[in-house]
Amino acid sequence: MDITERFLNYTQFDTQSSEESDSVPSTAKQLVFAEYLKKELEREGLSNVEMDEKGYIYATLKANTKGDIPTIGFISHYDTSPDCSGADIKPHIVRQYDGSDILLSEGIVSSPKKFPELLSHVGEDLIVTDGHTLLGADDKAGIAEIVQAMCWLRDHQEVKHGDIRIAFNPDEEIGMGAHYFDVEKFGCEWAYTMDGGDVGELEFENFNAAAAKIRIKGVSVHPGYAKGKMVNANLLAMELAAMLPEEERPETTEGYQGFYHLLGVQGNIELASMSYIIRDHDRETFEERKRKMESIVAAMNEKYGEGTVTLELKDQYYNMKEKIDSKMHVIDIVLRAMQDCGVAPKVKPIRGGTDGAQLSFKGLPCPNIFAGGVNFHGPYEFVSIQSMEKAMRVIIRICELAAGFND
Repeated sequence: MDITERFLNYTQFDTQSSEESDSVPSTAKQLVFAEYLKKELEREGLSNVEMDEKGYIYATLKANTKGDIPTIGFISHYDTSPDCSGADIKPHIVRQYDGSDILLSEGIVSSPKKFPELLSHVGEDLIVTDGHTLLGADDKAGIAEIVQAMCWLRDHQEVKHGDIRIAFNPDEEIGMGAHYFDVEKFGCEWAYTMDGGDVGELEFENFNAAAAKIRIKGVSVHPGYAKGKMVNANLLAMELAAMLPEEERPETTEGYQGFYHLLGVQGNIELASMSYIIRDHDRETFEERKRKMESIVAAMNEKYGEGTVTLELKDQYYNMKEKIDSKMHVIDIVLRAMQDCGVAPKVKPIRGGTDGAQLSFKGLPCPNIFAGGVNFHGPYEFVSIQSMEKAMRVIIRICELAAGFND
């Protein structure tokens, strides 16, 4: 089976996760694919294949050489985004893409005028959708690349490597992918998530992240007799929002710039609630942002009375760079592997989070490598077959280089 057939097989499983669920995994249909994937790994001859009750799959490609060789790992998630349907996916292949508009289905066109990233893949074979669902390259392309690389190494004993661990997990798209990942069972010195975007992407910096829940108590009085009595919780919410800098919002920031992001507001005269996320790459600036939020709430209470505004502030994840900086060989090996495979590295910070960030803070240094997909989470998602093949070759080369790390 080649990598294209493997990936296309995976897309036929609806593995959409759900933010509305409290179960693990969040949807039962994810387990259907997990069972299929577990059996496939067994058929391909991998060792120690197991799946726990939460749908986390672990397996090993045994070393084919002796010596003091680190055990490394590769990880991908199998759920797809709640943002777009993942049911009844109808992928098709555009052979030797020529740079023109792609007709996905009647009346639905993927055009380089709207998606200029298509032009980076002229001459390649693109797997696209029919315009009604996402494709699932995020992150089934990563799974296909990892499995295909393990099969290639299995069949090419001349390429020496240590124990290679692989793992596939549910619920990454709803921020839960690493929560039940068993780092001790995985047993690696370091690992890589194959969950990045276009060719060459390498990410080992991400936001520090916190969530803020704000509740505002008002006083409701008949508006005809409200003077000196009414406290309008809606207006207090507006006042609070205006105390945060306009230039520090997602729509006005990029690169390493952090932000305050108002996710939602609900309210009436008596009670209003606000939901924020706070993001910054720099840890100290991140802490300053949280302190600013606390000081704004304190100022509101000083003005309107203690207990008028309450704040629940919770850290979500941290910048993995803190854990990677002392282990830069993990990055050096990837850069060398990409160079050897003719892939130009594109090192950039993630303006978001990744399972690798949480895993890094659980003791498993885990940067993120490209899987090749583009336009994730929507019907214009596509992946180049050649990009998947490059990712597979990078995995193989990493395994080979890691085998010589302690030499």
